[in-house]
Amino acid sequence: MKAVTDADFASEVLENDKPVLVDFWAEWCGPCRMVGPILEEISKEHGDKIEIVKLNIDENPKVPQSYGVMQIPTLNVYQGGEVVKQIMGAKPKAALLRDLAEFI
Repeated sequence: MKAVTDADFASEVLENDKPVLVDFWAEWCGPCRMVGPILEEISKEHGDKIEIVKLNIDENPKVPQSYGVMQIPTLNVYQGGEVVKQIMGAKPKAALLRDLAEFI
C-alpha cells in the first residue's frame, strides 16, 4: 500500500478519480498493526475499484487535524474530494468488506 503525506494528500487522495480509503495510523498503535494486513488483502482484491493508502499521523499531523481524526485507526473513504465514509477502530476483514461494500 502506498503511503501519503501532508504534502501529497490533495493530489493522491482528493483529486483521485477512484474512491480512496485512507488508513490513519501510527507505528505505536497496536490495533493499527492488526488492521494493516487486512487492508493489504482488500487492496489486492479490490484495488481496481478502491485505492487504499496509509497516512502516518506522527509524521503528517496536518491532514488528520484538518479532518478531526481523534483516534486511530481511523479509516476515511474519500470520493470527489469529500469524506463519504468513516470507519473507526480495528475490525475483522468481513466487517470491513461490509462497510466498504458500496465502493467495491
